[in-house]
Amino acid sequence: MVSVRTLSPRRPLLLAVVVLLATRAEGQSPTTHGLPFKGEEAEVFLKTARVTEKKPIGVGVTHAERLTLTDGERSCRAAWKTIDERRRGVTSFPGSGFVVDFTDSYKHEIAAYELDKLLGLDFVPPTVERTLDGKPGALQLWVEGVMTEWERSKQKVEPPDLEAWNDTMYKVRLIHQLTYNSDYRNIRNVLIDPEFRIYLIDFSRAFYPQPFLLEQKELKRFSRSLLDSLKRLDRAQLDEKLGRSLGRPQIDGLLKRRDLIVSLAARRVAEQGEATVLYP
Repeated sequence: MVSVRTLSPRRPLLLAVVVLLATRAEGQSPTTHGLPFKGEEAEVFLKTARVTEKKPIGVGVTHAERLTLTDGERSCRAAWKTIDERRRGVTSFPGSGFVVDFTDSYKHEIAAYELDKLLGLDFVPPTVERTLDGKPGALQLWVEGVMTEWERSKQKVEPPDLEAWNDTMYKVRLIHQLTYNSDYRNIRNVLIDPEFRIYLIDFSRAFYPQPFLLEQKELKRFSRSLLDSLKRLDRAQLDEKLGRSLGRPQIDGLLKRRDLIVSLAARRVAEQGEATVLYP
């Protein structure tokens, strides 16, 4: 959903320096990277701050815009998406297969944020529904001073803790399978800040009602804490938190995929052992 200011580091140790110089050059706070704030504070800001500037992001097919917001004391950027498209039948995409009953909706960005909170992942930037100039959409806090996973891989920037990085990426794969994110292969939607913290953006083509996983082989190792959070999800909770953004069939599909993931984890443990499959 968010186009990012990209970096071109050649070694991990240079990442923070590059961010510092880039933000100073643009006249912003030199300490700003990642998210300026989170949680309820960010949600209130997104819902109430005044829009002072609006520009097309210029990439992607959803015609998202980058907004500058102010509450009178601080200014922050946000991504604004209003697309809400549905197509019946089969929609083909050259080079990437087809989708049945294609959907691309700003509402899914809000659902992804609410689900992220329920699971305690802290991956999805704060996102709220808001109406601007008479049009409803999703307003998501901008992630500053990051590079994409595509850039990291291309430039061979190594994480400082490879084991922790791999464990985090297994969580990323799980959330994409859980939400049936048809755009999960686009690693430009995985953002990385100088501390190698992960942010996930662009879930507008997720949350299909399908009662199966997109790619089961993506799930090889599982976080115990994340599995526990998955097991605690229930229908009433999802209706309350996601019901404004998702229909009943979409929530049904989400719960069925949850059950498949939990069962898959148990099967992998039985076949390979806990030490191989599970991590904290």
